[in-house]
Amino acid sequence: MTTHRARRIADLIRHALADLVRREVRDPRVGMATVTEVRVSHDLRHARVYVSSLGGPGARTAAVEGLNHAAPFLRRALGRAVDLKYLPELLFVEDATLEHGERVERLLREIHDEHHPEPADGDDDE
Repeated sequence: MTTHRARRIADLIRHALADLVRREVRDPRVGMATVTEVRVSHDLRHARVYVSSLGGPGARTAAVEGLNHAAPFLRRALGRAVDLKYLPELLFVEDATLEHGERVERLLREIHDEHHPEPADGDDDE
């Protein structure tokens, strides 16, 4: 169960990190990475930062690796950007939500097409 305070802190961290990643990270592996969600532990000592990035699986993996490499820098910058008693350790992970959504949409489209086939050309009665 996530507390209201933990959700507020996670949202604060997400906004600050999104800005920091966009403005401060110079690692070419990161590219156009986007912070999509942050989940903090109950004791607020650890934060799992979900990241989405354009490109194939290799590009997304490289972006996450680049951000984890920059995590100490980002944590220090986060400390200057937000006023928290404890700054959580940051762990960047790939957000597969978009991929899962696309897969579900494709499967639903296939099911629809199986149950509602398109009429073949020339089958119209004139």
